[in-house]
Amino acid sequence: MDPHLLRTYVAVARLASFSAAARELGYTQSAVSQHIAALEQDLGTPLLGRRPVAPTRAGERLLEHAGPLLLRLDAARAEVTALAGAPDEGLTLAAAPTALTPRTLRALPPTGVTLRVLPRADVPEAVATGAAHLGLVDGLAAPNDPLRLADVAPLTTRGAGQEPVCVLLPAGHPLARRTGLRLGDLADARWLDAPGAGLPLHQLRAAHGTGGFRPALRYEGTDVRTLTGLAAAGHGLVLLPESAAAAPGTGTVAVPLTEPRVVHRTEVVHTGELRGAAAAFAVRLDVTRS
Repeated sequence: MDPHLLRTYVAVARLASFSAAARELGYTQSAVSQHIAALEQDLGTPLLGRRPVAPTRAGERLLEHAGPLLLRLDAARAEVTALAGAPDEGLTLAAAPTALTPRTLRALPPTGVTLRVLPRADVPEAVATGAAHLGLVDGLAAPNDPLRLADVAPLTTRGAGQEPVCVLLPAGHPLARRTGLRLGDLADARWLDAPGAGLPLHQLRAAHGTGGFRPALRYEGTDVRTLTGLAAAGHGLVLLPESAAAAPGTGTVAVPLTEPRVVHRTEVVHTGELRGAAAAFAVRLDVTRS
């Protein structure tokens, strides 16, 4: 399959419009139609219904493959281009909000840094496509266990630290005076679903080994302070690393999670060999290869 045709197909399916895809890609609408027709001829089956514009069953299956295929191509181009050029003097770092622990922030170079705070699921893709030299991802894990990251491209991961996790509750919550909490006792509580800012609920379910942890409110931003404010206002509980949860004067109380025995783990992700400012940052952070 020609990747140019595949990119056109993905755009049409995402936008549900041949004309909108043509504007986005800089093609004529006729060219977009020709691309789709050529791809359908190559695969021997219709991929898109025309009125309305929507993927067929075969088209939906192709979309599941198309994203990873195109991402791998972009990752290959980015890595080869980086190898062919001189090391950049600066550092572009993509990071999940709660991966920016005091330790990682202290390791940043004094100058030449561009910091991009992204939802944690977007960080590996930013690194793979060359939009960032390095990524910082985080999540729940058993002590000293590596994180389970989506296989978006050939990426190297390196451990960059771990710390305890806490449940963030409003100051007046009945459990706020506890010295520790068990995750199993909170499965039926009201939770904040904040996949871009807090530790995702699916990781809580995996750590607990069962269901529960149903969201009362979904927050789609990356600002931890906003998330803390939502918790203080009683919209739900949230799990955060100790360093992010222990902010004074926020109207919340951070109670350590005592069971199961899990930690907040931070990892550096990168492609190829580290060079220039990226390598210096890794040395200061004292990362270890996973």
